[in-house]
Amino acid sequence: MHDDYADSNYPHDQAHGLRQMFAHARVRMVPVVANPHMAFGGVMLERLCTAFAEQGAHVMVVDCSDRAPATSELSVMDLGECIETLSPQVSYMAARGLPLRYVDSAGSTAGFLQAVSDVMPHVDVMLVHASESDLCRLFMRSEARPLLLADDRPASVTHAYAAMKLLTQRANLMVHDLLLCAAPTSPRVERIAAQLASCADSFLGAVLRDWLHVDPASDAREAPAPALRRWAREVLTPSTPYGTAMTRPTQMNQHVLN
Repeated sequence: MHDDYADSNYPHDQAHGLRQMFAHARVRMVPVVANPHMAFGGVMLERLCTAFAEQGAHVMVVDCSDRAPATSELSVMDLGECIETLSPQVSYMAARGLPLRYVDSAGSTAGFLQAVSDVMPHVDVMLVHASESDLCRLFMRSEARPLLLADDRPASVTHAYAAMKLLTQRANLMVHDLLLCAAPTSPRVERIAAQLASCADSFLGAVLRDWLHVDPASDAREAPAPALRRWAREVLTPSTPYGTAMTRPTQMNQHVLN
C-alpha cells in the first residue's frame, strides 16, 4: 500500500459519500424564546428574517407562541395548510399547539421539527418561536443555542433570565444568545447584557455567548445592523455549531433583574 494513501481523496468508509452528498442539504433551526413582556417581539422576528434574507437564505418562522394565530383544522392531516408565503424568501407557519401532537414517550416533540422540514424542503433557516417550556421539549436532544428576546424593561429582562434558567436546567441547553430590543439611546442595554451574562455564569453554569442590540423603530426594509448581519452570517456558516441542523428530504431521504 502506498504511503500517500491516507492523504488521498479515497473514501474512508461507506458513509463518506453520503455525508458529502447531504452536507449542503441541511436546514438551520434556531430556537427563539417568546417573551410575553416584550412589546416588539413581532418586529424582532421581522428583523431576523431581513438579516437572513440579505444573506440569500430562505427563512421560515414557525410560530408556536401563545400569540400565534389559531391553526387550521386541516393541519392535523397536512402541515402545509399552516404555511403562509410572506415574500419570496420568507414563510410563516402558525403552529400554536401543534408540537404536542408529535410528543414521544420521552416527552420530546422533536418529531414536529422533522415533519415541518419535510414539507418545506427549500428552507435554509427555521426560526422556531415558542415559549421556553415548548422549546425544552422541541430541542431537548439537540445542541441548540437559544436566542433570548428582551427589551430594556425589568419585567422583560426577568423573563429572559427565567427562560434561560429553565432551558438550562430542563433541556441542558447551556449556551445562549440575546437580542435586545431598545432605542439606540437606551442607557440600560449594556448593563442588561452584562447582568444576564454574569447571572448565567454564576448561578446556572451557562454562557451568554453573544448579544445584539436592535432598534425597534428602524425600518425592516433597511439593511440590518452590523451586529445582526454578523450574527445571521454566523448562523448560516456550516462549520458553526449553531442551533440544530436537520437533514432535508431528498430522493434518498424523505433534522429578577432591575
